Formats: sequence, structure tokens, C-alpha cells
Amino acid sequence: MNTLFPGYFISFEGIDGAGKSTHIDAFSKLMQERYSDREVVVTREPGGTPLGEKLRALLLEAPMNLETEALLMFAARREHIAQVIEPALRLGKIVISDRFTDASFAYQGGGRGLSLAKLDDLERWVQETSDGHLLQPNITFLFDLPGEIAQARRSKVRVPDKFEQMDLGFFEKVRQEYLRRAKADPSRFYLVDATQTPEQIWSELQALKIKL
Repeated sequence: MNTLFPGYFISFEGIDGAGKSTHIDAFSKLMQERYSDREVVVTREPGGTPLGEKLRALLLEAPMNLETEALLMFAARREHIAQVIEPALRLGKIVISDRFTDASFAYQGGGRGLSLAKLDDLERWVQETSDGHLLQPNITFLFDLPGEIAQARRSKVRVPDKFEQMDLGFFEKVRQEYLRRAKADPSRFYLVDATQTPEQIWSELQALKIKL
């Protein structure tokens, strides 16, 4: 958990089709209304910086070796932390990111089978601060949804990228790795039942009392 800086760090996670992105803009506006003295920064991974956005285009479309994929994800993340996340947190801002490191464990680890030990090493290398602490979100909203429901939702809304084209078995492994991460760090994760309607989920998010 981030207790290193005066700012507050929130991430949204979940398999493609779980509906997390639907709520990020509204939630950011809600946080701005509640904490009008703080600036809210909305960003995403992969991406969030000019370099990160270029890497995002490659990562979502270009075929590549699995370890290359993971290294590029963490390269984009290092730039994101250095250029956007850490400076904003140092200034006391609220940072809301559409995905962070949990996605790498879920997609490259759970879904694609990369060694979790290698991902642990990358996480420490990329997110360790100068005083030896690990930068993590204060709270992570995990939108949990069975793979078959997410698949049906995805097919209705957009042209799929290379990850969204993966089969149901892949997404179920992604989901299980997300749930493993949540179980291992229950104080950071807030589990959202994404089988609910968008209206029900939004009511739940509005009712949360987040103390910065």
C-alpha cells in the first residue's frame, strides 16, 4: 500500500469486459467533488505517457515473445511511475489508474503462464522507492466477472485487441490470478461483483467512504 506520499493512489482492475472502464470517469468526478482541494489525475496502463502510449500500441497489437511482452509492460510502467504517478502523489494529488501491476500478474502470469517469480522481481525493480518501499495503490477496485459473461459483453462493444481475442480458458486463468492477488492482499483490494448492473455498481461505489 502507498503510505509513502501525501497523495492517494487508486487502481481499477478486472478482465476485459468486466466493466471497470465504464465507471472510471464518473468516479474521478466524484472524488473531485468530495476532495475539491485535491487535483485528480486519471491515467491508464499500458500508457499514461507519450512513450507509454507508443508501447501500448505495440503491446496490444504486435505478436511478440512472452518475456518481451512483460518487459515492455514494466518499461512502460517505470516511465509511468517516474513521469506521472510518483510526481502527482508527491504533490498530494489523487491518482486513478485504469490498470496497474496486478494486470501484469493476471495477464502475463495467470493468463499466459509467465513465472510469477520473474514478475515479482520486475515488480520490486520497477516499483521500489529510494527508501526500499514498494509503491502500490492505496486501494484497488477489482471488478470480478466470470469469463463467459465478460466474453459476451466484449463481443458487443469493440474490435478486439490481441488479448481480447484470447479464448475463455485464458480469461478464466486471468481471473483466478486476480483473485489470488486479492486474497493475498485483502487490505488493498475491494472486490466488486461485476455481474451487477452498471447502476448497482455505481451506487456501491458512491456509497464507499474513502478516507485520504
